[in-house]
Amino acid sequence: MDNMRFKALAVTMSREAGKVDFPDGMPSEYFGSQTFSKAAMRSFLSEEAFQTVMAAVHTGARIDRRIADQIAASMKAWAVSKGATHYTHWFLPLTGSTAEKHDAFVIPTDAGKAIENFQGSELVQQEPDASSFPSGGIRNTFEARGYTAWDPTSPAFIMDRTLCIPTIFVSYTGEALDFKTPLLKALNALDKAAVSVCRYFGRDVNKVNATLGWEQEYFLVDTALFMARPDLALTGRTLFGHSSARDQQLEDHYFGVIPERVMAFMQDFEIEAHKLGIPVRTRHNEVAPNQFECAPVFEEANLAVDHNQLLMHLLDRVAKRHHFTLLLHEKPYQGVNGSGKHNNWSMMTNTGENLLSPGKTYRNNLRFLAFLVNVIKAVNNYPDLLRAYIASAGNDHRLGANEAPPGIISVFIGAQLSKTLEALEKNPNMKRMPANTSEMRHDIPKIPEILQDNTDRNRTSPFAFTGNKFEFRAVGSSQNCAKAMIALNLIVADQLIQFKKDVDALLEKKMKKEDAIIRVLHKYIQESTRIRFEGNNYGDEWIKEALQRGLNNFNSTPEALEFLLSEPAISLFNRNRVLNEKEIHARYEIEMENYIKKIQIESRVIGDLASNHIIPIAIKYQNMLVENVKGLKEVLDVKTFGKLSYNQLNIITEISEHVSNINHFVAEMTEARKVANAIPETREKAYTYLEQVKPFFEKIRYHVDRLEMLVDDELWPLPKYRELLFVK
Repeated sequence: MDNMRFKALAVTMSREAGKVDFPDGMPSEYFGSQTFSKAAMRSFLSEEAFQTVMAAVHTGARIDRRIADQIAASMKAWAVSKGATHYTHWFLPLTGSTAEKHDAFVIPTDAGKAIENFQGSELVQQEPDASSFPSGGIRNTFEARGYTAWDPTSPAFIMDRTLCIPTIFVSYTGEALDFKTPLLKALNALDKAAVSVCRYFGRDVNKVNATLGWEQEYFLVDTALFMARPDLALTGRTLFGHSSARDQQLEDHYFGVIPERVMAFMQDFEIEAHKLGIPVRTRHNEVAPNQFECAPVFEEANLAVDHNQLLMHLLDRVAKRHHFTLLLHEKPYQGVNGSGKHNNWSMMTNTGENLLSPGKTYRNNLRFLAFLVNVIKAVNNYPDLLRAYIASAGNDHRLGANEAPPGIISVFIGAQLSKTLEALEKNPNMKRMPANTSEMRHDIPKIPEILQDNTDRNRTSPFAFTGNKFEFRAVGSSQNCAKAMIALNLIVADQLIQFKKDVDALLEKKMKKEDAIIRVLHKYIQESTRIRFEGNNYGDEWIKEALQRGLNNFNSTPEALEFLLSEPAISLFNRNRVLNEKEIHARYEIEMENYIKKIQIESRVIGDLASNHIIPIAIKYQNMLVENVKGLKEVLDVKTFGKLSYNQLNIITEISEHVSNINHFVAEMTEARKVANAIPETREKAYTYLEQVKPFFEKIRYHVDRLEMLVDDELWPLPKYRELLFVK
């Protein structure tokens, strides 16, 4: 199908889209209707089974197999009442997406009939093939056995008449092959460490949950136009494309009126999300054309991770119903803003208190200060670990592109808190903290006074305190939140453990508790000044200053991943029992291999598009110009011909030059790729792709994009940015 027919089809499909099947009642009436929630458990479980599940959720108590049979029978009864016919263990393998294998409830009987059956053993454990998922060498093809095990802290849900049971995924020999296993371990470590510190300020706290509120950014594109872009279809981003005369420079898209067709899509996926208990609350236009965002209410971090993975799937499937294709790549279009997934993180006690929220009493403010300073110190200790856990080929295009934080990890806390820490740094005997908020007077009649937060917002900071939480802004839009959450919760847990050791050491010397806490915080503030930065992270001056402070600026995934194999990283994971050395090496191999494959695929697509799509069309148009020039020469005198043919001859020459350069660079890139592919060692291969193959991408793109501006629009084989970026 030619390009013009694709464009016509896109318009037709957009007219047909937009129908939403609204359920009866308000969202509050159907919210969580497809999840085995507490309300559903109370209705279907015995009191003993219900209390057992609650104990597992709140205290980590193990579930007896006898009780598991009861839970399985009740869960099946609930699922069947909702129309479910199958069940699956739903898990998060190291592919970055989700995985599931469906089994039917129905089993035949001797009487030639069938019954629905689901036992505790099937709920608690399954055995998927572990050799077909990325394992970094942990599993070989002939070592296929792996185990999935039920995670009761994340409710089961129904999708496509299938009961989906969130699980961990480990190998036959026990190594983690997923993201949930180390995440749960890191969250457990944080819980224990934070509770121990809370005990300095009272005995009422016995559990601390990390909370997460993600902000999911994404692009939408007409499916017809998407299908006419092989680069989008195969890599998730446009490898060619001249900038549109208009994109985001008018700054009129952010928070603008949501297009009608997009609104129908948003309403549709919100209904699906609410049925699955995903508390999506916010929706709006983002900065770039055709870019949007949704965000939920904060949840416990493990559940929030599961919900984000599920939501990305919902966005994709609902988009198709509206003849859109979802783009989650961090940088689908060159020259306009990319997409991130801000991870808003905090810690909540079982008593309902946010540990990162300033209080009204000295005791609560001292506790707030203790947790704030320890988080800053944790990031100061391990900035390179946070950078490694957000590294990806897609995020490399976004970080540092004046729309997202650079690859330098730093912390922003705002002017008021900075003054507090600076005062404590100078005076370890300080006994006061500024109040939480103040009034901002604007002297406009009838408008209420605005309560001013204790920090401004720094949209350029990768890790910013925003009043009662930290916002990790550097996470990529396509990434599993678990990666960032593993790293962040682990380093904070490790730091809180050290904090307790340091305070207890002073207490043993008979120092008063408050004095000991402040003395240690004073030391930590002094030791972590390099990580705090209140200015413009986009500026070149910060890059120079960060280098002087000893902060690394990793511009590529291979560079960032190196820290995973360092002694500090291995020791950190080992002593907190989150990952062992074998698992860490495996994850390094998987991430490096994934980077290699992404660049390899992009290289192949570039070569194919340039050689088989762009160059033939450019030559076809060039031949048309040649024929035009020949015709002019036949009918015009020499003098007139010379004047009128000047532009055509220049275009013919320019096309020849661009075609020649494209051919030359594609040939060199192909040879460089062959060299890289022959390298057996993963690290060397990754750096060869980074340094020898990837540089050709922009060289080839430059000439292709120049041809786009020369060749007849009706002939150009790819939909252009002006068509892709605006919803019709």
